[in-house]
Amino acid sequence: MFDSLTTRLGAVFDRLRGRGALNENDVNEALREVRVALLEADVALSVVKDFITAVRERAVGAEVLKSVTPGQMVVKIVHDHLVDTLGREAAPIDLRTTPPAVILMVGLQGSGKTTTTAKIAARLTGRERKKVLMASLDVARPAAQEQLAILGRQVDVPCLPIVMGQTPVEIAKRALVAARTEGYDVLMLDTAGRLAIDEALMAEVAQVRDATSPVETLLVADAMTGQDAVNIARHFNEGVGVTGIVLTRVDGDARGGAALSMRAVTGKPIKLIGVGEKLDALEDFHPDRIANRILGMGDVVSLVEKAAETIDRDEAEKLAAKLQKGSFDLDDFVAQLRQLKKMGGMSGVMGMLPGVGKIKKQLAEAKIDESMLKRQEAIILSMTPRERRDWRLLNARRKQRVAAGSGTTVPEINRLLKQFQEMSRMMKQVQALGKKGMLQRHLPGLLARRGGGLH
Repeated sequence: MFDSLTTRLGAVFDRLRGRGALNENDVNEALREVRVALLEADVALSVVKDFITAVRERAVGAEVLKSVTPGQMVVKIVHDHLVDTLGREAAPIDLRTTPPAVILMVGLQGSGKTTTTAKIAARLTGRERKKVLMASLDVARPAAQEQLAILGRQVDVPCLPIVMGQTPVEIAKRALVAARTEGYDVLMLDTAGRLAIDEALMAEVAQVRDATSPVETLLVADAMTGQDAVNIARHFNEGVGVTGIVLTRVDGDARGGAALSMRAVTGKPIKLIGVGEKLDALEDFHPDRIANRILGMGDVVSLVEKAAETIDRDEAEKLAAKLQKGSFDLDDFVAQLRQLKKMGGMSGVMGMLPGVGKIKKQLAEAKIDESMLKRQEAIILSMTPRERRDWRLLNARRKQRVAAGSGTTVPEINRLLKQFQEMSRMMKQVQALGKKGMLQRHLPGLLARRGGGLH
């Protein structure tokens, strides 16, 4: 989401770091470029003005200009103010109330509200072990209630049975009674949206709010909305009282301004971000980690957490045993490709690594995309078990057969085998370390430390 902003700010800060001493004019010139970068990222003008004013007050002070590394100090000040603008602390969904805790989902039509409702329900069911009931209050959009029911079946979360002819308030009251009598921990209410904000929409949502007393009222907003995000957030906050924001389509070609603007304008925290269409593609919003991503510092903590969620402990131990024996084969290689896909693919992983903005740009120019992982997996799966254990069996005739079976070409197979051989050489180096005792000493400890977060 922040690629363009990261690139612009990276260029500004590279110049600052390259200078020895800085004077006030240097800082002001850099902040003018930061201002333009924020505006081009669709951050609201009022937010940009406040941001630049706050940064300038500290950046032109004696502690910065007389610092040993003034460029680094300016970057730190910008980072700290980014964190402040984004909310400083992560804000999880608050369920501290007498069950059922009602979560009211609001937003414009097309913002991804219904899908986000199912995503949160699945998250609360799986991670928090909560018993969740969903109910669609959208009687205006055709098949909206059935859409939530279908999503509910996909994530194994029950939906309130549909009764035709009821108003949104009547559905909400019926859902609340059902949640209380059937012992649900959480009731999620998916309200109707409109193409634009109008009085009828606000009145309807306010009536539902008054009838159900939600513990959370979450505004679902499209990260690609741009400048309109500020007006949407302000109207919903004034009309119904928002407690938090969920940004969707963060993985799309958004400029990132919505994240900075909505939090600053409403004073309400961004709680979650949608990072894909899959029903598990939802992440907690950590202001400090997002600020790190914007400034090209990476987000290693989130990367480690994602790895801990997706890595299978048994598979990790099997791979460790193979490394010690030096018997890494193509079956292991395809397992690593699948692991990479689970963690969000090459772009997802690289987006969390520090200082890879320029590399990402080079990969984009080289037209290396995520489909490459799928094609490599298809190649390996088109081989026989013997071929996967010993790639040397792949003569010209066998390669032609594999290419036909995987819908690829022989040159692609050759590139894959070269990549595998390079990885095998690296594994032999790891094996050599093991013989010297380093692997035996450190690998069990690494696995033990990771074990708590592995499934």
